[in-house]
Order: sequence, then C-alpha cells, then structure tokens
Amino acid sequence: MSLLFEHIPDATFLVDQHDLGSYQRDESHVQGLLPWACIRPRSPKALKALVKFAQQEGWALIPRGSGTGKAGGCLADQERSVLVDFAEWPQELSIDPIGMQLTASCSVPLRKVKEEAEAHHLFYPPDPNSWMHCSFGGSLATNAGGPNACKYGMTRNWIVSIDCLMSDGDIHTFGIHGTKDNAGLNLTQLLIGSEGTLGFITKATARLLPKPKEFLTLLISFDNMKDLIRLPGNLSRSGYKPSAIEFFDPFVLQELRNGGPPEARKIQGRAFAIVEFDHEGCTSDLFLASCESLFSTATHFQVASDYRQREDLWALRRLTSTFLKERYPSKISEDITIPLTRLESFFDQLERLNLDCVTYGHLADGNLHVNFLNREHKAVDEFEDHIFNLFKLTKQHEGSLSGEHGIGLAKKKAFAELTDPYALRAMMQIKQSLDPFNIFNPSKIF
Repeated sequence: MSLLFEHIPDATFLVDQHDLGSYQRDESHVQGLLPWACIRPRSPKALKALVKFAQQEGWALIPRGSGTGKAGGCLADQERSVLVDFAEWPQELSIDPIGMQLTASCSVPLRKVKEEAEAHHLFYPPDPNSWMHCSFGGSLATNAGGPNACKYGMTRNWIVSIDCLMSDGDIHTFGIHGTKDNAGLNLTQLLIGSEGTLGFITKATARLLPKPKEFLTLLISFDNMKDLIRLPGNLSRSGYKPSAIEFFDPFVLQELRNGGPPEARKIQGRAFAIVEFDHEGCTSDLFLASCESLFSTATHFQVASDYRQREDLWALRRLTSTFLKERYPSKISEDITIPLTRLESFFDQLERLNLDCVTYGHLADGNLHVNFLNREHKAVDEFEDHIFNLFKLTKQHEGSLSGEHGIGLAKKKAFAELTDPYALRAMMQIKQSLDPFNIFNPSKIF
C-alpha cells in the first residue's frame, strides 16, 4: 500500500503508530481506532489522487481540522481508514470590505478569521467555545454555533459560498459571492454541517456585519432555578433581544466557587446567568432602567463596568467546560436543544430522572450542555441508558439531540433510533448520491 502513496503528490504522510496515536481522540468521550495512516495534503492534486486511491482500494477518508470536535466526527472507527489532516493545507484569508465578505481556506484558525474581520471594523458572528483553537473548516463541517447564535444564528447563516472536494476528485464551488442566489437547490447549505460525510470543504466565503460598538454585559444571580429558566421568555415577551444568555445551574456554580477563578467566589445566589446586549444604545442608563424590572426575581445583578470586567465574565464562561473536564476527566458532555416554551417542563422531568448530571450553556436558544460527571470513572457503555433517556426526554419536548456539536459517532445510535425513518432514509439516499463509493467519513451520523 505504501507504493500507492508515491502517486499522491504534495502531501506529508504519517504511518508511525506513535505519530498516529493522537488521532484517536478529539474533545468528546469517544475513543477512535488507530488509523492506518495520516495524510496532510497541500494541493488539489493531492486530494484528487487521494480520492482516486480511496475509491479504487475501498478505504475511508476521515477529515480532521484541529481535533476540537465533541462528537467523534474526526475519528476512525474502521480499520481501513486514512486520516486527512488539513494542517498543511495553504492558509488563504482575504477581506472584501465593500461587499462586507471574508474568504478563508479550511485550514485557517477560526480565531484568525474573527480577528481579520475585526481589524477591518467588521464582525463574523459565529463564536463556538473553541473559537480560539478550532479551524474554520471544522466550524463549517459541524455548523458551529456559540453563545450569540440566539441573535445571529449558526455558521450556516453566514456562509454564501464554499469550495468542496466531491466524489469525482475535483473541488467544486457552490454558491456565489453575493447575498441573493435562488438558482436551484442550495447545495452550499446542505454541505455545511454534514460533518464531512458528503465531501470535504476546502474554502468558504462568509458575510460580515459592522462590528458592534456597544456591549451591556450583566451578571444576574438567582436563588430559584425556575426564575433563571424563565428569564429568556420574560425578555422575549417584553421585546428585548439579547445577543447571549449563558446560564450555570447550582452545581456548576458551586464547583466554580470551590475551584474556579476568584470572580466565581463573589457570585451570589444558587445559580446565575451572563446576559449581554450589543445593539446601539444598550449602554445607556435609559435602556438599563427599562429592562431592570425584568430582573425583579433575581437575588442580585451587576453590570460589567468596563472592558476588563466584561472579559472576566466571558473568561469564566469559556473555561467552564475545561474546568469541569479537569475535575471530572471521565465526564460525558451532551448538547441538546429544547424549545424555550418547553424549558420549564424539561427541567422538571430531568430532575425526576435523577441522572446525576449538571447543566450550563446557551439558555437564550435552549441549547443545554448536559454533563454526566461520571465520578466513578465508569465505562461509557454503562451510561448508555442514562444518555438515551436524556435524548428521549429531549424528543418528547420537541427538541434536538444536538444544537451545535453534531452527531458524529457519539450520538449515531440514538440518532438512528429517534429520527423519523423517512428523514433518515432521505439523508442516506443523499449520501449515496453524492458519495457513491462511501469514502467520505463513512459511518458518521447515519
């Protein structure tokens, strides 16, 4: 087989088991198999040759960006697998300030995408918790979200055009560098969030906005968890649209107090939320006074008075996942979504299930990060029933098994059991049509 690699130009090959070991993990609880090899392509020629090889020899191609995914989507689960690591793919990044668009290759860190936009006083909204570390390509493959998705939407909402490696071995462009494109089916949106199962996205063009000039950031504490859960609805009914509401249940807050940064020990109440507005005029005394009555059930609320205080609050949110992972290294993290009108019922029934889990996350759009702490370091298999019960409860409340992490390997079994069979068949038929040799990240999702 190594002789075949001689026919793949412009690429680096890793075959030593020591080098390949790190590719068995991402940021999920899933452990993949050791891939046969890892290839780091540097040109379209390399990808074309790689597709031809995989189709002829029956090998799976598993895409990988920065390995920060949380569903096992970039892991091998079959022996005849080759990891396609885009770490050496040329980094291209350009801004069109007139069209307010940005074009970047998949290997560019998302951090650089956001920084380049800000350098031109523009704003690329998607902000997953891993934005400092993940790749732009990975965020496209998983349709990444983040705290401000409640106002600005997911990655898919911002992409107007992509270049994608397809089953003929060529890179095709879908979409245009413009806003209006109603010519035929929207394959751009189909490929975004497909987790590399239909093709590999190599470049994308995104819409941008003028950078927000004002931020009002509030820390609001509650003694009653139900009052916290009702906060998004209270704001919506009164005509307020925050750019984020991040919440922390009583257990998470207690953990942060016990071992987190000094700021956490100052937080009052049993649970709390970080609420942020970013529209023009949100920092005025008049606006704050107008929404203050909505916090009447709060134990305490405070305003971040300057940039440093705002950054401290957001740093607390950003470190929560890593912090819990350090304290509970065997924890299992899920990212369900519940409609806002069903949140109170969901939390009531979740408590009755007695699942030994904690929650935090994006309350404004109902995207809850439910963490099974696994204090006794049990095998993941022993949590299957608990996780499935969580997913069943989610579907009973008209929710989704994943708000932003994707299905990958971690949720594949539950997804198959709980998804409308017609929808599942349609997805598999699309996969068969676009990837007839089943080489692109097979066995993920379906």
